[in-house]
Amino acid sequence: MALVKRTRKQSALAQAIAEFYPRPGEWTEEDYLTFSDTSRIVELSDGTVEVPEMPTDPHQLAVNRLLFFLMLYLDTHKRGRVRTAPLPVRLWPGKFREPDLVFMLNEHADRIEVEYWGVPDLAVEVHSPGTRRTDRTKKKKEYAQAGITEYWMADYKAETIEVCRLAGDAYELRAKFGAEDTLTSEMLPGFELKIAEVFAEE
Repeated sequence: MALVKRTRKQSALAQAIAEFYPRPGEWTEEDYLTFSDTSRIVELSDGTVEVPEMPTDPHQLAVNRLLFFLMLYLDTHKRGRVRTAPLPVRLWPGKFREPDLVFMLNEHADRIEVEYWGVPDLAVEVHSPGTRRTDRTKKKKEYAQAGITEYWMADYKAETIEVCRLAGDAYELRAKFGAEDTLTSEMLPGFELKIAEVFAEE
C-alpha cells in the first residue's frame, strides 16, 4: 500500500517515507514535524502524508515576485510578517498545509511557532498544472474552515489573481485582477500591486 498521495510516481521521497515512517492514517503531528525537519515539502492530512507536486520555474518566479512586493509594502507599513513555502501551517489539529505564501498580522503574532505557523490572515496559492484543481476546491474549503480571512489564487498562465474574502464559513470572490489591473486588498490598506509586474517575463 502506498504511504503517500503523490503526483510523481516512483518518487524517491515517497519510497523513503514508505520504508521508514508510519503507515497511512497513523501519522501524528510529532511524526510529521520530525520528518519535515529534513524534507520540508510535505503536508499532513487525516494522518496521511501528502507530497505536493514540485513547483515549476514560472510558479516560483510568481511566488518570488509576490514576496518581493509584499516585503516592500511591509517595509513601510509594518502591519505583519510574510513567508513563503516551505513552511508548515497548522490549520487545525492533524491538518498541516504549506501555502505558497502566507501573511500574519502583528496582532496575531502569537500564532507563530518556531517549527510552524498557526492560522495566517492571508494565504496565497499559485496554480501549477497539477495543483490548480486542489487549490480551487479542497484547499479553498480547508482554508475557509480554518478561518483564514483572505485567500488569493494566482494563475500565471492566465495572468490573473483572484482575491477571495471569508464571508461566514466560505469564501466570497471580491475581485479577479487581470494583466491590466492593479490589485488591492482590504487586508493590506495602501497596497497596490500591478498584476503585469507579477507575471512579466524575465
